[in-house]
Amino acid sequence: MDRKGFTLIELLVVIVILGILATFIVPKIMEKPDEARVVKAKNDIMTFVTALKMYKMDNGMYPTTLQGLKALIKKPTIPPIPQHYKPGGYLDVDKIPLDPWGHPYIYRSPGEDGRPFEIISLGADGKVGGTGVDADIKSWELH
Repeated sequence: MDRKGFTLIELLVVIVILGILATFIVPKIMEKPDEARVVKAKNDIMTFVTALKMYKMDNGMYPTTLQGLKALIKKPTIPPIPQHYKPGGYLDVDKIPLDPWGHPYIYRSPGEDGRPFEIISLGADGKVGGTGVDADIKSWELH
């Protein structure tokens, strides 16, 4: 007898094996996007930090809170006006990106506790505090 195809038992065994594998693999895969978003937020903040340091080297000051991170892509028109602003700005983007969860980054200058500036992503929940992917990501904690 020449058999072509699979029996119902063989198909059920394959489905059970795939189900068992999925219970172990899917949770690991589902955690990765959250981890990737945290890494992206940290990378964005470090890019801002580098651009802010270049801004300060050229102009002797950081942008004010009111001028915001926008000062890194377009010369501020709100005083204090930088005197040696780099043509083309300090970031190669048209607008300041949102954090990976769609919230604006928080920029303050001066920052708290004597910091010259601070940049914060409020994490996945968009609220102050939190743990895991909801935890705030702060520029001064990344060094």
